[in-house]
Parts: sequence; C-alpha cells; structure tokens
Amino acid sequence: MNTLGNILWLIFGGLLIAIAYFLSGVVLLITIIGIPFGLQLFKIGSFALLPFGYKTVPKEKQSGCLSVIFNILWLLTGGISLALTHAVLALLFVITIIGIPFAAQHLKLAGLALTPFGFEIVENIEK
Repeated sequence: MNTLGNILWLIFGGLLIAIAYFLSGVVLLITIIGIPFGLQLFKIGSFALLPFGYKTVPKEKQSGCLSVIFNILWLLTGGISLALTHAVLALLFVITIIGIPFAAQHLKLAGLALTPFGFEIVENIEK
C-alpha cells in the first residue's frame, strides 16, 4: 500500500515539492553559512519524495544546544512559512475526502519543516 501511495504522491505534486526542496538545498549549500540548512532541506526533500512508510523521530544522540539554536534560526528564516505551506496543502487535500492520506503526509512534512534539526527519518514498521 505504501508503494501505491508513494506513486500517487509523486504524480499529484510530491515530485515538484521534492525538487523545490532539493533546489533550495543546492542554493544554500553554495554559501558556507547555509550548509547546515541546505543539508536539512535535502533531508526534508528526501522525505517529501517518498513519505508513505516513513516517519520522523528524535535523534537518539542529541548535539546539545546547537540543534535548538539552529531550529530557532530556521524558524526565523523560513521554517514557519514552509510549515504553513504544508498545513494549507493538508487542508486543501482533507477537503477532498479522497485526499486524506495526502493530507496526513503534508502534516508530517509540516512538522519536519518547522523544526528539522534533531530529527531523523526512519521506516515506519507499524502495521
């Protein structure tokens, strides 16, 4: 079922979202100061490419207060707008009852887009 969900996700906009994250990540990687943020955009982009069957969990080994500081900078520079974009897309998908699974994926992406530092993407093995 996850494979079918990922295929439909790619057809109905997931590929465009992932490409946007990857291109934004490349732009940030060009600057030295933007490298940590560009890497997070790659992480979000890979999650946006195939979100069905995966989830985000806090990292077991935290990097201290550095991830908190980076999350605050992330929020101030664009994290809120990314999360709001995914929340609006989730709202639009949930209105079309058939799009509820896509809305759930956008809500997962919104959570990761809000605070990406300190989280990792793992396979969801729950049935």
